[in-house]
Amino acid sequence: MKGKIEALIGAQWGDEGKGRVVDSIGSRVDVFARYQGGANAGHTVYVDGEKYVFRLLPSGMLYPGKTCVIGNGVVIDPEQLLKELSELRARGKDRACLRVSGAAHVVMPYHKLFDQLQEESRDSEHKIGTTGRGIGPCYADKYTRIGIRVEDLLDEHVLREKLGVALAEKNRILTGVYGREPLALGPIYEQAFQWGKELSPYVADVSLEVFNALENGQTVLCEGAQGTLLDVDHGTYPMVTSSNPVSSGGCIGLGVGVKYVDRVIGVAKAYLTRVGSGPFPTEDFGPDGEEIRRKGGEFGAVTGRPRRCGWLDLVALRYAARVNGFTCLALTKLDILTGFKELKVCNSYKVGDKIVADFPSAIAKLAQVEPVYYSLPGWSEDISAARAFEDLPENARDYVRHIEQVIGIPVVLIGVGPDREQLVLRGL
Repeated sequence: MKGKIEALIGAQWGDEGKGRVVDSIGSRVDVFARYQGGANAGHTVYVDGEKYVFRLLPSGMLYPGKTCVIGNGVVIDPEQLLKELSELRARGKDRACLRVSGAAHVVMPYHKLFDQLQEESRDSEHKIGTTGRGIGPCYADKYTRIGIRVEDLLDEHVLREKLGVALAEKNRILTGVYGREPLALGPIYEQAFQWGKELSPYVADVSLEVFNALENGQTVLCEGAQGTLLDVDHGTYPMVTSSNPVSSGGCIGLGVGVKYVDRVIGVAKAYLTRVGSGPFPTEDFGPDGEEIRRKGGEFGAVTGRPRRCGWLDLVALRYAARVNGFTCLALTKLDILTGFKELKVCNSYKVGDKIVADFPSAIAKLAQVEPVYYSLPGWSEDISAARAFEDLPENARDYVRHIEQVIGIPVVLIGVGPDREQLVLRGL
């Protein structure tokens, strides 16, 4: 019997709670796989009251005996990856088997420098809101074919040659455009070669390992970073990330065929948040938005930046379901909405005198829409102990049912608190 791929995909602008969903269903998964993004992605998981924040490591690292892989589609900051591994060892949690693709590209020190310089050079209206961690410039080098891959760190001659080519180009821009001093090859080479020595025990042909796992009947969970609306092709461009978080990016970022994909699980908060610039039709600038931020702890897991908060946008969620092919939905942080007398959800947009039901492809059009809200009564009961759908207050159940009706797919998991056990499962 062949194995299968289950993809877990962020359905919004990231920060949906994917890490805790991965952790919650991880007992039946054999291989946990990251396939895109970099250390700009933060997954927060709570186990036994302890908080773990993963930036590059798959969330399955907390499961003993599991295999965790970082695919070719990820851009790897070796300094950050080695730090995460060290922190897990210090807490006695480095119990999973980690494999890192030799074909994954490496975030070099000059990528971070250029990320910051490029963002500083933009006027306030056109800033992307990048984390400054070098992700975009690293992906740019990948596609202009001057990138450094993990496998290059293991060969001193290849590394020196490729760094020489990359630095010649970077220094022309640094000196000619930004008026900065050129970067020296020596220190960067020494640091990168040392990274290679420390990472060498983990480097593998991840594409082959995932293929073999699937052929041997194992289940592989593709763990997306960021979210659909940040996808470089299908998100709110240019206010997006530099990779493809959508489900189809999983096969490219791991080097496996689409025939193995069995299920695509979308993850969405019961409300909506966004970090950085760009249109956000349902953003709430009043006390409700501030209350959602406070109760939900809506601050970036990596950057600490406060997130913009607002009501659930079902137009955007329906779009995410379409481009990803969601088969079901995991709804997180429903407990945060406890205490609101009225809950608003956006069922459609208004553009001038027209009502539209579809998410616009152009960011300029999205900036012009007004949300058309549908109101539902809230609830005051504490739902943190609910473990079955029937345990939820009727108004909470109606809120979930409304989402299912509009999106057209079932909600199979509901988060009612931050801990691993605080879930309502409905067929997942």
